[in-house]
Amino acid sequence: MSIKIFCDIADINQIKKFNKKKIVKGFTTNPSLIRKAGAKDYKAYCKQILKICSKKPISFEVFADDFKNMLNQAYKINSLGKNVYVKIPVCNSKGKFTGTVIKKLNNENIKLNITAVYSASQTQKILKKINKKTKVIISIFAGRAGDTGKDPIPQFKKSLKLAKKFKNVQILWASVREPYNYLQAKQLKCHIITVPPSTIEKIEKFGKSFYKLTIETVKTFLIDSKKSKFKI
Repeated sequence: MSIKIFCDIADINQIKKFNKKKIVKGFTTNPSLIRKAGAKDYKAYCKQILKICSKKPISFEVFADDFKNMLNQAYKINSLGKNVYVKIPVCNSKGKFTGTVIKKLNNENIKLNITAVYSASQTQKILKKINKKTKVIISIFAGRAGDTGKDPIPQFKKSLKLAKKFKNVQILWASVREPYNYLQAKQLKCHIITVPPSTIEKIEKFGKSFYKLTIETVKTFLIDSKKSKFKI
């Protein structure tokens, strides 16, 4: 099994560019990325993205904080296209597990991407709420866990083991911090890794020797020192 690379972006021009790349198998977005892209109307902006990305899987997230409105938004997002995954956070801002929302949507055959997951115990709670048919992505935030000094790898290992019985479930490595995360996720046998555009471009250049890297690094120092006309 080879890991799939999804591009984590909401900027229209970047989606146009990365949708053409064979290495990119899908896209993920979130309300923060859509806001950063300058969108004023959330639904209209999602439709605009879907005009470009009409075949590859793409995730759009609900932003309601109560379960009733989460469901309403989920139905609207789901209706936008057959390649759409509805992103549901594992809990709301008050820490209440969204299990009832997940269960209802999953039973109605709506493809889900459960986001903001950090632990295997959260993965276990999600798996208890879903069937073994409808597609579900579980997004585990590796980088943000690492930022707090916690090792995310054990949580991935446990989550992958728990999800083994579910052929419809894919474990996604989220919040990438460096290109090497791709190799870590691949080694763990994660199904998907979602990566920002600049990191995808670095992954495409994998394979340089240490010798070549040394020469490139030394050249950079030399060029910068010449530009600054440094003297000692």
